[in-house]
Amino acid sequence: MAMGFDEEQTAYDSSSQQARVWTEKWTGRWIYCLNCKNDQVEKFENNKPAADFYCAACNEQYEVKSTKGKFGTKVVNGAFKTLSERLASDTNPNFAFLSYSASKREVRELFFVPKQFMSIEKIEKRKPLASTARRAGWVGCNILLGKVPSSGKIYVVRDGISQSSDLVRNQWQKTLFLRQTPIEARGWMVDVMRCCEGIGRAEFEINDIYAFEGKLGEIYPGNKHVKEKIRQQLQLLRDNQYLDFVGRGRYRLR
Repeated sequence: MAMGFDEEQTAYDSSSQQARVWTEKWTGRWIYCLNCKNDQVEKFENNKPAADFYCAACNEQYEVKSTKGKFGTKVVNGAFKTLSERLASDTNPNFAFLSYSASKREVRELFFVPKQFMSIEKIEKRKPLASTARRAGWVGCNILLGKVPSSGKIYVVRDGISQSSDLVRNQWQKTLFLRQTPIEARGWMVDVMRCCEGIGRAEFEINDIYAFEGKLGEIYPGNKHVKEKIRQQLQLLRDNQYLDFVGRGRYRLR
């Protein structure tokens, strides 16, 4: 996989427009399906809501977001209503986040967030545009990347270096069990995964997870039994081989 793009300059004078053109061409040429062995994905027609590419073999859909430099904890997205509807549908997209160096015309990072990690809790509604704006009243949203656990960020390119497609696809397979969890319950499991990773060590005690009780209670204010819910999620994560139960209230991340 080539990280740079050496074709002729685009017709645009704007550096941002030039970057948009060459990153789109790069993505169309080099992106592959992580869900199956198909090494080429197809581009949707322009203006497809919340999707850019699809796999003709397994029907997975991909939405690509790009930026100069590194992504932060929030990524600006399009209409809140459109993305909310897509996340609740059976055709919700996987997201690809591409960061590039404009001066070198080079992709520095490309990572995927599989659709099972995206839920309504992972997007933030922005304020409506002012009445003086051209699209007055329009409501956009942000993707809250900071709320996605590390296991939900699968790197294809890291620090300008392409990762093995076999390794990438193997990593993809490890969290597909989340797709079997109903959408309304999936958010809890993903957030407990993030808490497990947030402890900062592979082996931990259940009390380490209980330390996140307050934060989880803020995310799910309607739940008055947070500790019980945490224990339930730990058991499900153990059953799906994300965690090992070591014994006496101790767990280990796989």
